[in-house]
Amino acid sequence: MTDLQNRELNGRTATSVSSPRPTSSGLDGRRPPRGNQIRLGIPVSYLVLAVGCVLVVVPFVWEIITTGKSQAESLQVPPIIIPTHWTWSNFAQVFQAVPFGSQFLNTVIVSLARTVGQLIICSAAGYAFARLDFPFRRTLFALFLAVLMVPSQLFIIPQYKIMIHLGWLNSLQALIVPGLFSAFGTFLLRQYFMTLPKELDEAAELDGCGPLKRYLYVALPLAKPGLVALGVLTLLNSWNDLLWPLIVNTDPTKMTLAAGLASLQGQYFTNYPVLMAGTLMASLPVIAVFAVMQRQFIQGIAASGVKR
Repeated sequence: MTDLQNRELNGRTATSVSSPRPTSSGLDGRRPPRGNQIRLGIPVSYLVLAVGCVLVVVPFVWEIITTGKSQAESLQVPPIIIPTHWTWSNFAQVFQAVPFGSQFLNTVIVSLARTVGQLIICSAAGYAFARLDFPFRRTLFALFLAVLMVPSQLFIIPQYKIMIHLGWLNSLQALIVPGLFSAFGTFLLRQYFMTLPKELDEAAELDGCGPLKRYLYVALPLAKPGLVALGVLTLLNSWNDLLWPLIVNTDPTKMTLAAGLASLQGQYFTNYPVLMAGTLMASLPVIAVFAVMQRQFIQGIAASGVKR
């Protein structure tokens, strides 16, 4: 090896030693404090969740406490938290003030009919928009989405005139029929059907299944979480619906619970313990339904926003 070759080799070695490679930790060799950020973010997240839980739970707890107060204690300033003597007669006064039994039955019938109707109609429409090819499919779906942007209060007068012409005032069908269709429900289930693999429809089509059989035996069984989510939302909205039942039904025996309990609020006087007792009894069924269907409800909502 010549002297010239030795000099070149020594120069390369010195250059490689004097210029270290940059590390992934940064130019100055220090790592970013990601651990501190994670440790700081966890307590903040729990704090936000705790504040949200308090804001949700405190009104419900106050409602339960008010059911045991007397009328004077409910209006006392400053307010008392725990009543001196629990007045359980407030629950009995609810049945004396309004026909609670018939209104409860009306609410169950209307809510179940609306829920079943929306599950049938919205699932069929959502499957058609997601899987079937027909003319103007995108245009019709855009019109469905446009309905979501229109306030529902704008439909009250036209629907009320239709109820008058049909002679449906003070009847349960006036509460059921307008709520059988939902643009939101169609959109929700359409998004859920879009998450299902198309290979399932293709395999069923090769086996001789038409669109109706593919909808009934392939899509619907797989869309159970989405159907549960829509069913819970529809049941809650129907159970708590107030404006439309107040407009079309003035007979107390044909009212739902929301409208009947609203009649307990007077212009100059309101018995708040009786009102809270009725509200508590009306809330317990939907709370139980949501508690039972909570997992499927969350799963259906989460899966409806994912497109494969």
